[in-house]
Amino acid sequence: MKKLLVVVVVVLLSVSGSAFAAGYGAAGCGLGGMVIGDQPGMIQLVASFLNGICANQTFGITSGTLGCEGPSKHAKNDRLNEFVVANMDNLAKDIAMGRGETLDAFAELMQVPTANRPAFYGKMQANFAKIFTSENVVLAEVVDNVISVTAN
Repeated sequence: MKKLLVVVVVVLLSVSGSAFAAGYGAAGCGLGGMVIGDQPGMIQLVASFLNGICANQTFGITSGTLGCEGPSKHAKNDRLNEFVVANMDNLAKDIAMGRGETLDAFAELMQVPTANRPAFYGKMQANFAKIFTSENVVLAEVVDNVISVTAN
């Protein structure tokens, strides 16, 4: 057991310099991903072992820490998601027109400054087909598409 512990410590010390600059590897996010990083090969077993200790990977996924953050493209605003679900048809009409109360409220939830709203409305109208890709488009797609369009 002492030999195994020594090997683990030596391995961790040998890779710790470059590991924090890298992303997580095959073992996933968590303490192992933070310490080992994306080093290829059998070292990922050590990362997996570290992730299993005290369920830190589960904690990281639940709390969004330890390198387990969600995708940056995903909108984290529950009010925005609820609004889009409740007003999808009206939002589509307002975006197609480039104005309207639903679009005003949507811009408010998107935290678009008042001075930038005319440009935002124009961008939404010009990219309507990219936002509402089909008649059966769902909430997540609409929000992600709006974020993609506004990021450009």
